Parts: sequence; C-alpha cells; structure tokens
Amino acid sequence: MSGTLRSGQVAAAAGVHVQTLRYYERRGLLPAPARSNGGHRLYGEDAVTALRVIKAAQRLGFTLAEVADLLAAGRRRRGGTAGRTAAGLGDRAAAKLAEINARIADLTTVRTALAAAVEAGCDDLAVCASHPRCPFPFAAPGGGR
Repeated sequence: MSGTLRSGQVAAAAGVHVQTLRYYERRGLLPAPARSNGGHRLYGEDAVTALRVIKAAQRLGFTLAEVADLLAAGRRRRGGTAGRTAAGLGDRAAAKLAEINARIADLTTVRTALAAAVEAGCDDLAVCASHPRCPFPFAAPGGGR
C-alpha cells in the first residue's frame, strides 16, 4: 500500500470496521481525512498506524478517553508544547499497571471464594449463606459475618 487510501482499505489494513474508523474520527482520535473530488475520504499510511496504535492501547486496558489523552499528549510533546503536568505514556502505563494489579488482586479473591464454594459443594445460595462455613463473603448487619 502506498499513497492515498480509501476508508475500506484503511479499515482492512488495520483490522477494523469502516464504522470504527468513522467513530474514531468523530471522537477526535483520528484527524478528519482529505476528500477526493467525488467526496470519498482519503487517508495516508499514517491512518493505518494510528488505528493500530489505538487498538493496541485498548487491548492494554486503556479506554478511548485515555487513548485520546495519550495521543493529545504525544502531539503536544512532538510540537514542543508539553507542560510539566502532561502525563506521558510512562506515567499513564504505570497508573494502568497499578489498576490492573488491583483488579487481579480482586479477581484472585473472587476465584478463591468460588473455588471454596465448589469444594464445599454449595448448591443453594440461601442455604450456603446461613451456614457458618459458607465461603462467600456475605456481610452481616453491623459489618460482621
């Protein structure tokens, strides 16, 4: 691929739907493309790269709003206008890593409780909840079990 690409070509090259491409344009993640004389959207190779970057960031757990902020911070840095308060990829990746680690810890707790319920043979939630050895963390009034 080289030169100018149309929507379908860009979407196919990046592995997304054309609707996704247009949605990202509306959200401001991608700049508005040039138009042909016939009104077709025309993109450069950089649009394929941008789409791949967006999708990779999403797979890493970043929301589209976070991706938009990262892209804007990158543009500011490349333009020489980044301030000290603009968090770059390193800072945001560290924060996302902490968030993911917290989620893993929560999921590990849930996994442990579910494994204990399976091992205990719990078949009825109401019966299990009233049993003193119930593995589920039901909160009793007053904060106790």
